[in-house]
Amino acid sequence: MLNNLSEQIRECLGHAEDCARRAGAQTDPKSKEDFLDMERRWLFLARSYEFTERVTDFSAETKRQAKQHFAPQSDRTADIAQENRRGDE
Repeated sequence: MLNNLSEQIRECLGHAEDCARRAGAQTDPKSKEDFLDMERRWLFLARSYEFTERVTDFSAETKRQAKQHFAPQSDRTADIAQENRRGDE
């Protein structure tokens, strides 16, 4: 999935670059502005994909750390904890 997102980011950046080139070649101010607007939209989409990629990475790392931190107790440790709770009653 992440590889696919990175590919999508590269594709968006390529489209943005193409729009910037086309804007530079325009003599009509309206056409030039339209291409510059498309460039901004492609760049925004690329940033959105990058954000999604970072959130996915962060989420995966958080889950990995949670699994390590909250690993199930061994049966003996659980038995001791249960005995201690009974003693408190």
